[in-house]
Amino acid sequence: MKKPYGFDRTERVSTEIQRALAHLLQHATHDARLQQVTIQAVRVARDLSHAQVYYTVLQPAEKDMLTPILHKAAGYLRHQLAQQLHLRTVPVLNFVYDISVETGQHLTQLIHHANQHKPHGTTP
Repeated sequence: MKKPYGFDRTERVSTEIQRALAHLLQHATHDARLQQVTIQAVRVARDLSHAQVYYTVLQPAEKDMLTPILHKAAGYLRHQLAQQLHLRTVPVLNFVYDISVETGQHLTQLIHHANQHKPHGTTP
């Protein structure tokens, strides 16, 4: 059976949760520290019971401070999602710091460093 629009239900729900969470963190939370959080991705379980919410922050040093705040706000955010998304079941939110941005920056630095120390006149 072909999936409508090329997406399955969990992908559509993931996208909607990501969009709604990003908006909520910027506009509906009372803690200004949460406005530093960027939602990178949301992965929802097939039964929609749980969602892994991958996030980053502008200052990676602040991730240790923000993780407990996000976990504490998860219930409030889930309640807000229930009001906005009108899902039969709103997933339990589990926030996970996304290291892919830091990993990408580190790899870029390594490549740049290797290119600077490459002997002149050599080709790969």
